[in-house]
Amino acid sequence: MDPSVFAFQMSFRPPDYAGGCLAKSWEFTNPTTVTVHLRQGVHWQNLPPVNGREFTSADVLYHYDRMLGLGNGFTKVSPYWSTNPWVSCTSITAPDKYTVVFSWPGLNPESIAENMQQATLISCMEASEAVTQWGNVNDWHHAIGTGPFILTDFVPDSSLTMVKNQNYWGYDERYPQNQIPYVEGIHLLIVPNSDTALAALRTGKLDRGGCKIQQLQGVKTTNPELKVIMTRGAGMDVDPRDDTAPFNNINVRIALQKALNLPLIASTYYLGTADPTPQTLTTFDIKGWGWPYSMWPQSLKDEYSFDQAASKKLLADAGYANLHTYIACDSGGDMDLISIIQSQFAAVGITMDILSMDSASLNTYLLTAHKNTALAIRGTSLIGRNLAPLRVLTEFQTGDQVNYVMWNDPVFNAFAPAANAATSIDAIKAIDQQANEYVARNHIVISLCTTSSVGLCQPWLNGWTGQTQSFGNLSNTYLARFWIDQSVKKSLGH
Repeated sequence: MDPSVFAFQMSFRPPDYAGGCLAKSWEFTNPTTVTVHLRQGVHWQNLPPVNGREFTSADVLYHYDRMLGLGNGFTKVSPYWSTNPWVSCTSITAPDKYTVVFSWPGLNPESIAENMQQATLISCMEASEAVTQWGNVNDWHHAIGTGPFILTDFVPDSSLTMVKNQNYWGYDERYPQNQIPYVEGIHLLIVPNSDTALAALRTGKLDRGGCKIQQLQGVKTTNPELKVIMTRGAGMDVDPRDDTAPFNNINVRIALQKALNLPLIASTYYLGTADPTPQTLTTFDIKGWGWPYSMWPQSLKDEYSFDQAASKKLLADAGYANLHTYIACDSGGDMDLISIIQSQFAAVGITMDILSMDSASLNTYLLTAHKNTALAIRGTSLIGRNLAPLRVLTEFQTGDQVNYVMWNDPVFNAFAPAANAATSIDAIKAIDQQANEYVARNHIVISLCTTSSVGLCQPWLNGWTGQTQSFGNLSNTYLARFWIDQSVKKSLGH
């Protein structure tokens, strides 16, 4: 798809915006079957033992047979994918050189579409010749694909170098006459320290990077030549342990929400770049899904509005006029934001200690050991999610690992099974709306602002519209659409 369509960080792309890579087109040929038509003229990279041969339906069949144990000598599901929804795929066939037919159980079009359209590793193809020769392709020296760049060097936790695939099939959707990639190569540096990375960007040693919102004005002052691209992210939240007093009292959760002055946080701490509108389960950015704030009744909007007096009264009426609690958090996270939350809670009589730990320990503490008994905040939120709709319907199900707030209610537990049993998109959307309304009305978590991230790039870098830099999904495809204006670079002394 056009890389400018989804500038914000979305992992779910509605079908109307999904574009094929190796697939040219696809359709439901019956309610349980998707027929995919491959692009013709796509070739593997010209590396042994594949040597640039054409990519065909036999390659797709081999990949999924290997993953799911459906044929080509593979009889068992790969352990890595044993819990992936793809394991329910009943058959994959290749009626001709450029056609692949996928059959699924059930009549749920959204479930099938979400699986087929996800840009994850299960859809990354490997050449059968490479597996035959090396047994697997775990060694980066054996990496052979069909993409725009060929991997030539990889230093763990340090750098990755790729050169242009001269035989890549792709063209730039914005300029259909232009074959891509534009650049001759890419050198990706892994710089764990954000300040070090920013310093390298400021001195022209990097083509692109980012900074914290609070650093942006300083960057604009010292480096006005840098282009700034804001990308909208997911929502943020404070997560109470909902099955433990006092947070099992909805009025206490409402009091916590009303204690937070989100408009002030958005305008001052985030310098006007954040959205203070409270979110529910599914981000409002996915149009046609969820329960947008504009649909909320005024009485519910009032429960999410900043009101210290009302917050104090709700706490007092619940018997917690002087509440002492704590918040578990990532020591590498936004500690300044947590301090702001701590201060605003203190203004209504809530004393909140801060229990910080490294990211791995926090995930164990919350997701595995379930030791938290008070509040928590993670870099990954539980609301304002930009994931596929069916996926988020399990987040507050009893027993789900992500459900570290320990919400336990048969009403929410029924949403995912009902959506998975539905046979039309409209029916699934209706269930998704009910789930989002339920989450909002029950204040399962405390809504914070929806933030934006700052992308910075040199004036000579063109074609970037804010795409994320994760290696797991589409970054390689997007990188092929960037180009360097060498005249601008030279004029600035680089």
